[in-house]
Amino acid sequence: MPFPMLPLPAPGEVLLVNTCYEDDGTPLWDAILQTVGGRRDGDLLVLGDDAEGKGDDKRGGDDNLRLRLTANPDWDYLHGGDFPALLPPGFDAPVIAQADISAVYGNDNLMLIDLREVPGRGVRVPTAELVRVLTGLHDGTISFDELIRGMDLCGTYLGDAGEPTNPTPTGVVRTSFPPLPGYPLTLLVRTDFENHEGWNSLLSALGDLDEDNDTQVDFGDTGSAGLGLSARVVDDPAFESLQPGQVPALVPTVGRNDQHTTMVALADARTLADPVHRLLVVDLYDTPGQSIRIPLAGAGSLAANLEIANMDFYEFENYEGWNG
Repeated sequence: MPFPMLPLPAPGEVLLVNTCYEDDGTPLWDAILQTVGGRRDGDLLVLGDDAEGKGDDKRGGDDNLRLRLTANPDWDYLHGGDFPALLPPGFDAPVIAQADISAVYGNDNLMLIDLREVPGRGVRVPTAELVRVLTGLHDGTISFDELIRGMDLCGTYLGDAGEPTNPTPTGVVRTSFPPLPGYPLTLLVRTDFENHEGWNSLLSALGDLDEDNDTQVDFGDTGSAGLGLSARVVDDPAFESLQPGQVPALVPTVGRNDQHTTMVALADARTLADPVHRLLVVDLYDTPGQSIRIPLAGAGSLAANLEIANMDFYEFENYEGWNG
């Protein structure tokens, strides 16, 4: 069953979309309402001066922000990269705020999803910065690129967890890509088409592919490849120069009970020139579009851990357990 479309926000509103629900379909709001604060007015959460009764502007002035609490149990487990496909005609807001499982269970950072610059990528913003950041995104004084460049290791804007080893690029080389294939495990996508020798070396390390370009290595395999990686290889010039931030919106949107792609790994120019083929793996869940570099030999382990949600994505960046 496909996800329903999002509603149109009123002028000056930001949708705060809940993607975490009880088994009976009840949206989990309590922790978010406590951490965000503000004044509740029906389905609106008013932040800024008006939240304290100091202003009269109900349309959301410079010092006020209106979050529209938006819930539908059919959005349970919706991913940030899915939002661009669910926008109705006339939707003109630059961003959506997401109440995901992390925010619902006490993280003091809401996810913001870019809808204009590179649709589908995300960044976490501390609640203390929400009014300033969302107001700036709406009036053009803040760009989403600025938020991405200000992310820490955990994907939080202005966070204190240190700079990531592999900063997420903000430059866009191309803007038009087809959807990625629907596949429930890992997609390994070639994005460089200059280094054919490097690509052939990568394919050799992967082992045999079947007629669907799926690897024939099981997760527990300890053969010559040593990868333990089950993946579908996408070798299509249509994805040349694809950047990490563009990936989440290209993963097909699936219904709440269907299996979503676990991991997307990009084989870019750096991957193909590297003897151990360090892949650029893209986060689809915690902070969509954030990326890390891992050796090909560790890709199977990463995919398996992501599938069971054993670790947060950022924890893999400095993980010492990779082979290679």
